[in-house]
Amino acid sequence: MRRRRPVPPSPLPQRHGIDPVRLRMPEDGRWETVRDHLVDRLPAVAPALIDAMLREGAVWCADGPLAPAAPYRPGAHLWFHRELPEEVPVPYAVEVLYRDDVLVVADKPHFLATTPRGRHVTETALARLRRDLGLPALSPAHRLDRLTAGVVMFTVRPEHRAAYQDLFQGRRVRKEYEAVAPHDPGLALPRTVRSRIVKERGVIAAREVPGEPNSASRVELLEHRGGLGRYRLVPVTGRTHQLRLHMSSLGVPILGDPVYPAVTDPAPDDFGRPLQLLARSLEFTDPVTGRARRFTSRRTLSAWECHRRWAAGEGTQGVVSTPSSG
Repeated sequence: MRRRRPVPPSPLPQRHGIDPVRLRMPEDGRWETVRDHLVDRLPAVAPALIDAMLREGAVWCADGPLAPAAPYRPGAHLWFHRELPEEVPVPYAVEVLYRDDVLVVADKPHFLATTPRGRHVTETALARLRRDLGLPALSPAHRLDRLTAGVVMFTVRPEHRAAYQDLFQGRRVRKEYEAVAPHDPGLALPRTVRSRIVKERGVIAAREVPGEPNSASRVELLEHRGGLGRYRLVPVTGRTHQLRLHMSSLGVPILGDPVYPAVTDPAPDDFGRPLQLLARSLEFTDPVTGRARRFTSRRTLSAWECHRRWAAGEGTQGVVSTPSSG
């Protein structure tokens, strides 16, 4: 069995906090030139653009930029920066709650994706933190939905990432969320909602189907006023959109949800009515230091602070001064 060659470090730096694309040329390739391979490998990219990238020295191998007629090299790696899409800037800052040589814990605003995906690339918490903190190797330990605000954790060094990811995959992190939703006096709470959730690729909304439950969420009512409730949500499992779907299934969908109970299509620059869901805290035993850790968001939910302003599309990203513990 042939041993795969180790991946060499990228010869290109990040751009706007985004890593260059890396491709490995197949060992059994029959192309004569790198250009021929890229034209076949990247059908969505116009051949004229590939030619321009090669002329400009924008496609690199481990030894440096490749010439337009560079021969194909089986098993070699290529790097280049992709064209970044135009993005609507998210007008809210990422607050750093905690930072040391191992962890960065951030307080993410609504509307900002955690990591690059789809049309959200540079306008993500990861790209911003890499740029602002000067930490190009920063990696996510887990992810938080783009529309959800609150505590999200990153590792500073690649060698620590797996240990913290294992915490989340092994359900050894206690997560608490806060939400604002309608108050139903006939809804018996607290309760644990269990259901089977499926999420199909390419379909925005997850759905509940008959069968063995694969999701569980604890729902508690903290207080209510004016027809609204402030809820504590504790996910036992981590299915996509789990909390949002469970609240909707209870008949109290979270305010500002563009997917549950019905899919809407807000404009990309509409930041007026943020989803009223906040990742309030993370609590765990640190796998590197053995310390008990608890990190708490400083953000508030605008519909609870002033529902009239939130409903009028004047939603804000409130931050209070309460410090987060490490």
